Amino acid sequence: MFSPIKNTKVYEKVIEQIKEMIAKGTFKKGDKLPSEREMAESLKVSRTSIREALRELEIMGIIESRQGEGNFIKDNFENNLFEPLSTIFLLKESNPEEILELRHIIERGSVILAAERITHEELEEIDLLFENAKNSNSEEELVKVDITFHYKIAQASKNFLIVSILNAISFLIESFIKNTRKNILTEKEHKAMLIQQHRTIFTALKNHDSNAAEKAMSTHLQYVNTQMKKGIH
Repeated sequence: MFSPIKNTKVYEKVIEQIKEMIAKGTFKKGDKLPSEREMAESLKVSRTSIREALRELEIMGIIESRQGEGNFIKDNFENNLFEPLSTIFLLKESNPEEILELRHIIERGSVILAAERITHEELEEIDLLFENAKNSNSEEELVKVDITFHYKIAQASKNFLIVSILNAISFLIESFIKNTRKNILTEKEHKAMLIQQHRTIFTALKNHDSNAAEKAMSTHLQYVNTQMKKGIH
């Protein structure tokens, strides 16, 4: 299953082989990796090199270590981008407005794909969200509905990378632009406008009209980003 390794940076070669095996389908999401001893024997390397490789793979978010059980290929990668993106954000001393600009670009592309690929079941799920929003006055619930609305559109794009990126962006917004989403949703004027904008996006998705969906999403995000920027400054 493994190929012997002869290289000074041995742990990097171990990482390469495990990545290749994931790409080829030898290891799938949720699979348990062989023990450190088994991998060391198969690869003809030290257990120290195996441990270094496993530690790096865990940092990358490719595997997870479960106490007393071993190491597993992760079956949920959707949060993997948050840590590196937030680190870049902090180290580069980025402006929070850059997060909103990135979100605008990604979500416009996401909704175009969603309009083409969304299913009847996914449309029903989004419609149910509107009912929940209409019957709720809870700030936390309204924020949750708003986040879920955008998340479900990303899922409907059927593009895992888009889902992962938007998930990370959502975490960045909550981390670095605190409470702005909640502040927008609690003001009656904004709440009514957002509901109307969401409905316009939903109608375009229902009609599988990608041009109308992109236009509606762009209008919505311009409005939201303008309000969020007020909270930044």
